[in-house]
Amino acid sequence: MHSFFNNNVVSISFGTSLSKLAGCIRQILIAAAFGIGITYDAFNYAYIIPGFLLIIIGGINGPLHNAVVAVITPLNKKDGGVVLTQVSVKLSLLLISLALLIFFNSRFLIELLAPNLSYEGKLIATHQLKILTPCVPLSGFIGLSFGALNSRNKFFLSSVSPSITSLTIIFFILISWFFNQINTSSSFLTYSGLLAYATLTGTFLQFLIQIWETKKIGLLRLKSTFHLFKNEERRIFKLIIPASISSGLNQINVFIDMFFASSFQGAASGLAYGNFLIQAPLGILSNSLILPLLPIFSKLRSSKDGRGMQKKLISGIEYCFLITILLTGLFVTFNNQIVQIVFQRGAFDYSATLKVKNILTAYAVGIPFYLYKDLLVRTYYSIEKTKFPFQLSLSGILLNIFFDWFLIGAPIKNFGNFSPYNFGVVGIILSSLIVNFIVCILLSFNLRSEDIHLPSFDLLKKFILMSLSSFIASKICLSILQNTNYSDSKVVDFFILILGSLIFFIIYFLLTKCLKVNKFEIFKINN
Repeated sequence: MHSFFNNNVVSISFGTSLSKLAGCIRQILIAAAFGIGITYDAFNYAYIIPGFLLIIIGGINGPLHNAVVAVITPLNKKDGGVVLTQVSVKLSLLLISLALLIFFNSRFLIELLAPNLSYEGKLIATHQLKILTPCVPLSGFIGLSFGALNSRNKFFLSSVSPSITSLTIIFFILISWFFNQINTSSSFLTYSGLLAYATLTGTFLQFLIQIWETKKIGLLRLKSTFHLFKNEERRIFKLIIPASISSGLNQINVFIDMFFASSFQGAASGLAYGNFLIQAPLGILSNSLILPLLPIFSKLRSSKDGRGMQKKLISGIEYCFLITILLTGLFVTFNNQIVQIVFQRGAFDYSATLKVKNILTAYAVGIPFYLYKDLLVRTYYSIEKTKFPFQLSLSGILLNIFFDWFLIGAPIKNFGNFSPYNFGVVGIILSSLIVNFIVCILLSFNLRSEDIHLPSFDLLKKFILMSLSSFIASKICLSILQNTNYSDSKVVDFFILILGSLIFFIIYFLLTKCLKVNKFEIFKINN
């Protein structure tokens, strides 16, 4: 089991790292080309609904992926292929209907999502949303194929596949830049549909590649017998519907966050850049720590090894806290260097850097709760207990609406602000942090009803000691930074970031070892 886990961690980490690298280059080029401007602001609103479906329905580690892994893994190739094909056809018909509904109501949806966006921004966002609607039906099979590939331990392709869309966007921007160089009157780079067409093309290419790979492993059978395996179909759909909401708590809250963010100019772009910097390492961690645990949890549950599952979960939580608290400290300490190195060029000026670094700091504080919640939700999926996360997700959405409103001043039209706490865009991020914290506590305690008992006091003590270690490391590094002569050179900033991160890591590693809250060993991950 340890060998299986380690091998797949390497494969997943490598594939996911390649995807995140492509995503990083994509975001750097978008920042240089569009900065915090109306076109990228509008794209972020247009992408909310297609992006939600691509992440929740079509995303790796999403509900559809997890449901397919849980149901198809025990089946042989022929039976698994029949189940996958039957679900694919039905889900595709449903998503095509949804795409048509979105296309013909795109203007209304943008008005609903961004009531305070400028008139020009709404026109651009509506146009982009119409272009992106074919991504909706494509998301269904992408999610199903992720599950199919991972059920047969094809982790590398699943991890690297999302990079296709990033590479396509990079290609579109470079081509448009080339045309602008040879024809200065060209406006192709600033054309409002550029990012939307690039995203659609990349999604379609990913769809084609994953169809081909699923067919190669024998899990795509067009001559399917539709009266068979009704129970397996029901199990998949039973898992998908509540899990889509509970897993999509963060994504559903994007709707709410963007609604309130439309009151602040450039907020959508700033949130997108800040969120990207956080999600890049979080995606690697989520896929590397959580993804390999899902089939292990399913097998332990099937063999009724509750003690083994509990032990694995506790170990996963400890590593989750250890790494995420390290990340929080790094982002908070070096936020200025990170934003300047990654984004500050072209249309992305220093004023944009100031805005995004504050957003990045707020996001960073919530990293441990985000990943911990993700781990707990996936645990519920693996034991096919989705009712409580589903109910909690609905409550979380209502809480997020309240905290979003309250932390930006509790504005009421014609009456002004009712709350003394107006943190602007940062308040929207703090709202998500509070909601995730509450959800984590409730999910942890409810596991007892599933006969999984977490050592709450021991985990809390470790969390506090890890946080203290991160705080001390941060204070030492900030003291060193204050005595450093700054320059406008990105090479110097990069050197400071690398050296500072290394110092931070060494201090954090030694402190957590001394406090006995770090089981990680450099040369031997698992004992």
